[in-house]
This record gives sequence, C-alpha cells and structure tokens, in this order.
Amino acid sequence: MKQFMIGQYGHFDSNKFEKDFRNDFHGIEACLFTTHEDCLNLMSAARDRKFQIGVHYPFRAHPSRLRDAPFLSSDETIREEAFQHVQEELDYLTTVQPEYVLFHYPKPVILDDRVNWDQWRFTDPSEYVMESNYTFDELVERSEALFKWLTEKSKQYHFVPVLEFDALNKYIYETDYLEKLLEQYPTIKLCLDTGRLFIQEKIDPYFDALKIIRKYAKYAHSIHLWNVQVKDGIRNNRYPVLPHLSPEEGWAPIEAYLTIIREENSDVRIMFEHNSSLVSEEQLEQCYTWVDHILNKQADPRFHS
Repeated sequence: MKQFMIGQYGHFDSNKFEKDFRNDFHGIEACLFTTHEDCLNLMSAARDRKFQIGVHYPFRAHPSRLRDAPFLSSDETIREEAFQHVQEELDYLTTVQPEYVLFHYPKPVILDDRVNWDQWRFTDPSEYVMESNYTFDELVERSEALFKWLTEKSKQYHFVPVLEFDALNKYIYETDYLEKLLEQYPTIKLCLDTGRLFIQEKIDPYFDALKIIRKYAKYAHSIHLWNVQVKDGIRNNRYPVLPHLSPEEGWAPIEAYLTIIREENSDVRIMFEHNSSLVSEEQLEQCYTWVDHILNKQADPRFHS
C-alpha cells in the first residue's frame, strides 16, 4: 500500500486523517485550503508521519477565482492571468515542498458538439468551449507552450507537474499529439480519474474509458480512484471502490480499470478520492485491501464468489 494516498480538501481534517490514512501510505493530496494554519497542520503531520504531500491546484482557496487554471483559453489576457496565478501559488508552495502539483487538462474543456453535456458539472460557463469553436491546431500550440512552461517550473521549484484529464474530445482520443508531447517533455505526467472517465463513457457515445486508460496509463503519475453509479441518472458520487459494486448495477468496472493500470504502470500512485463517510471502517479497510490485491496480483478468496 506504499503507493496509496488520501485527499484533504478545504482544510486539514484531523478526523478524516486518522480514519483514512495508514502508516504505510505514500501521502496526502491537498487542495483549496482556506487558512495558513491548515497548511502548517499538514506540514506538521507530514513530518511526524513521514509522508509526501501532493497538491491539487489551487492549494489555497481564492473565492474570487475559478478553481482551475484556464491555461488554454482563447483569450490571451485570461491565459496570462492563469500563468501568473500559478506562479504565485508555486512561490507560496516553496515551504510546503510538494512532490507534485496537479492541474486539470484541458482547461477550458473542449466539448464534443454531438454530445448532451447536461449531466457534466461545471461551476461556470467559462470552464468549457465547444469543439466547433476551438481548433485542433489551437489546442496543440497552446498545449506545447504549457508543457514547456511547466517543465521549466518543475526544474525551478522541484516538483512533478501532473495533468488530470477533465472531459475529453476526439482531439485527445483520436490523435497522438498528446503522446508526442508527453514523450518530448517526460517530466510532465498525467492523472486518470476513474469516476470522470466512467461518467463520460455513459453520457458520450463516442468515448471509451478502457481505451483511454490503455492509451495513457503508462504516462500517469496518479490515479484518482472512486466509484459512481450511473443508473437513471448519476448516483452515489465519490463512493469508495468495493468488490461487490457490480457493473451490472450501473457501477464503474473498477477491477477492469485497475487491471489495465497494473499491466501498464504498476507503480502509479493511487489517490482515494472518495467520501469515506459513506462506508464503515470495515468497508474502508476492504476497499484498501481489494485494490492492493488487484494491483499486486494477489489472489484472495474473500473477493471471489
């Protein structure tokens, strides 16, 4: 379980930390902390329990800003502000010394015009643009500028830049430009989110989550792992992954996802981005044990009927 991580969002929650964290876990991913005291508490726990800190941008909550950095905006002023805001955050994080800093990609999200996106959650219309209004060449050009900038900052501030997939369109799943960039700028890694991938497959008839995982898992630094049920709508968001949650009942095929990930990139970090309050402590332990057995190919009769 040395590759496992938990999340802390909004503040450092000592109760969640004691319930969810295990001494052999790799670390904690932090996001949207509201006070400097929370930062100090996280750093103190990391020193005492000897774990790594990862950051999901932004580390500090800014009520006047959108959460994600619109690095790829068509508006040059908005792009420049995004880079400046990230620069300010990296300066602040010098005391935290995170192992990695994660950003959503692409932002704004490029949405396939053929798909009904009503069930995809956005907090603001500026978070997305329709594919018909954003060309492939624009994406490639701005992505390369982003990769170059993040590579330079990673050397300066000593962190791994991680790009977490948001909703994806054919520019990413039908071309190889992103693979070429990841090969050209190997410092930059990806994050695959199991819940997002599953939901997109359910609402987008052109999208295949298993193919995306097979294509990009080798470039992943971390997996955001959680389950969700899509059956007459989206239910049970951020549910911990458990062996009895059947795809036949509308749950994501987590074992199939993790099997591909094991084959392509067995050392990837697993960040449990679930709501652990939805299950008992016994079920939470079962979640951790089940995932560990899948990733390490260990047969366990408890997980087979």
